[in-house]
Amino acid sequence: MYEYDEECIKTFLQKQSQLFDEPVAETLEEAEAFLEDCMAVVVDSIQEVKEYFEENGADVDGMSYDELEEASEVFPLSSGQYLIVEG
Repeated sequence: MYEYDEECIKTFLQKQSQLFDEPVAETLEEAEAFLEDCMAVVVDSIQEVKEYFEENGADVDGMSYDELEEASEVFPLSSGQYLIVEG
């Protein structure tokens, strides 16, 4: 099981509305539990975001890295990493 650091959890909690119409978590603990339940992934680069989507059957051919970064499932982190949450 992946361990999510504080930045991942806070970023998801603050920006969850980009993916969901209604909040799925109201506290850091709820956010962490949600990320664990949906098996969210942290990757090190936008190239790895593309690889993740390709490996999981998403059609990302022709999408630029900017378009991938703007996808509702992708949460850029200040560390340069990306949190991917599939709703």
